[in-house]
Parts: sequence; structure tokens; C-alpha cells
Amino acid sequence: MSPVIAVNHPPANNDVTLERLEDQIRWYDKKSASCQRWFKWLKAITMISGVFVPVFAVSAKGKNLAALLGIIIVLAEGFQQLNQFQTNWTSYRSTCEALKHEKYLFLAQAGPYEAATRPSAILAERIEGLVSQEHAKWVSARHELEKKAPGK
Repeated sequence: MSPVIAVNHPPANNDVTLERLEDQIRWYDKKSASCQRWFKWLKAITMISGVFVPVFAVSAKGKNLAALLGIIIVLAEGFQQLNQFQTNWTSYRSTCEALKHEKYLFLAQAGPYEAATRPSAILAERIEGLVSQEHAKWVSARHELEKKAPGK
């Protein structure tokens, strides 16, 4: 009896495409959740600090605390504007849901995949189209921020 030789075949195109899809869904889901957390924390800090500014501002001893809270508010809002957490949260969530939509259509062989002779090729093109759109939006938003930045 001859030994069995394992041959490493490249994964089927379908497997590579679904692997890419799952990877992108995980990435966008994770980034969306992270941006949502940052946005909500920064907004909570801003609101809580804002509530206490007038409370401390009316007392002579509290003026320094009021000033400190004002600094915290400016920093939190500046950090939010710099990183665009709300915009990225909603954009990443939208892309994640669009990728999930493609996944379910593909698995059900529905929509554009129903009569396709090469459904995995269509899936690959649609995945890359969604990811490219997201990247283009991100680059465009960064350019707009650079234009608005002081000293530009």
C-alpha cells in the first residue's frame, strides 16, 4: 500500500469569495461598533460636562472647575470632529448591512445570483464594489476635513 500524499489545492473560488465576504462583514461590524461607542462616550462626556458648567460658574470656588469642564467639552467635541465617529459609525454599519444582504442573496441563489452561470464571480464583484464605494467615501470625507482645517 502506497502512502497517501496530501495535495494542497487552492480553495475553490466560491470559498475565497465567501471568506473575503465574511472578513469584510466582521471588519465593518467591529469598526461600526467601535465608532458608535466612541461617539456615545464623547457625547455623554460633553453633555454631562455641559450640565455642570453653569452650576460651578455661579460660585467663586467653582469657576476653575467650570473652566476645566469647558476645556473637556472642547477637547471631546474636537476629538469627535477630528475622527468623525458618528459619520463613520453610520457609514460602516450601512456597508456591513449591504454586505450581509449580498451574502443572503448569494446563499439563497436569489436576485442577481438566481440565473447566473458564475454566481461567485458576481458576488466578488459586488463585494469589491461595496468596499470600494466605502473607501471612496472615506477618502472624500478626509479631503473635505483637510480643506476645512485651520491654516489650509
